[in-house]
Amino acid sequence: MKQSVGRYGIWNGGGLRSEEPERRGELAETAAELEELGFGALWLGGSSATHHAVPLVEATSRIVVGTSIQSIWQYDAGTAAAAYAELDKGHPGRFALGLGVSHAKFAEQYRRPYSALVDYLDALDAAGGPAEGRLLAALGPKTIELARDRAAGSIPYLISAEQTAKSRELLGEGPLLAPELKVVLESDPTRARTLARDYLAIYLGLPNYTNNFLRNGFTEDDLKDGGSDRLVDAVYAWGTEERIRARIDEYLAAGADHVALQVVDGGPRYDLPREAWRRLAALLR
Repeated sequence: MKQSVGRYGIWNGGGLRSEEPERRGELAETAAELEELGFGALWLGGSSATHHAVPLVEATSRIVVGTSIQSIWQYDAGTAAAAYAELDKGHPGRFALGLGVSHAKFAEQYRRPYSALVDYLDALDAAGGPAEGRLLAALGPKTIELARDRAAGSIPYLISAEQTAKSRELLGEGPLLAPELKVVLESDPTRARTLARDYLAIYLGLPNYTNNFLRNGFTEDDLKDGGSDRLVDAVYAWGTEERIRARIDEYLAAGADHVALQVVDGGPRYDLPREAWRRLAALLR
């Protein structure tokens, strides 16, 4: 999977997985343009599933489309394995099943998330779901090791370059490591950090992320008031194009094989920031 996703991808929280029939042409056109711009993968945010990827895969010829993430609480393993098999049969190697445990706030049945994830992988195996076609949204050490041993790698969300290095150490050299990185195409520090904090706020209310920050050297003070400058600067790329490119390169130097870039511009989560994606493609050349 490392070779097929390339070094850079686009992570989008809602627009690319829209199920509105009137947007289907727009999504197909957008996916084709992102492929032409040179991105190797499209990552569908929220609790996305295989059916969200189908129209994007069908509209393109080589770009990989992945869920980031599909909640194990929302879609049963048998259904997930069957959907994966059907899409992969028609478009081999074009879909990555990204899985995660989501958050207690969003899943009433949330319990013992690590054990539940192991059980889910067992059920996928029993249904014929190949380990090489799935990835785990792994933050903690045990889940990272699970991504190493029972999946093709890890697609962590909201981590720093330093955390990326720790993930690589636990994964070893073989598995894919494809962290998400938020990008603010704004060079004014006040404006950039304001946009960043506005978007970060929801995540600072989710213990899976805050506990991970605390586990990796941040303090309770870093989590207050929308996040300290230290925290914002650690999990965002913002500034001039040169500075943004340098921040992306930090993740690659830390051991990432691929970086999933999410544009944060203050717009609705279901927008398609196509001009910003073009700017990203240009600075990555």
